[in-house]
Amino acid sequence: MPPQFDDVSGLTQLGRPTAIRFDRPDIAILESFPSRYPGRDYVITLEHPEFTSLCPLTGQPDFGLIRIRYVPGSRCVESKSLKLYLGAFRNQGTFMESLTNQIAGDLIALLAPRRLTVEGIFNPRGGTRISVRVEELDQSLPDDRRQELRQLW
Repeated sequence: MPPQFDDVSGLTQLGRPTAIRFDRPDIAILESFPSRYPGRDYVITLEHPEFTSLCPLTGQPDFGLIRIRYVPGSRCVESKSLKLYLGAFRNQGTFMESLTNQIAGDLIALLAPRRLTVEGIFNPRGGTRISVRVEELDQSLPDDRRQELRQLW
């Protein structure tokens, strides 16, 4: 039997030239596709080590790593759209705590994952390193299932 391919019919970014807006992070940039294994718990980790945004007060750049880990429900995020979405923060003035929560909120709205963690690990500026971690667990799952998901990482 030939291998099955993922359904990419609804994706608009993948394989096409794209214009990136560096000042408008918007959930509309993100795309997803159906998980081929919706009944299986597995972890997807995505790291964006060249993340950049601006301090909303000073305009100085903040550099860091955005790490996303999730256990998909029925959908997975398409990686090129995620790259474009994260790139859209480049000239956005926002605090690190806010942008980490925005990324988590947008991914939760898009994917409805069983579990999701977004970490913003920012380079020191002014002698201080800031790390922000947002964790979400599907509250509709029974307690024992949520405990099992907590043990995946």
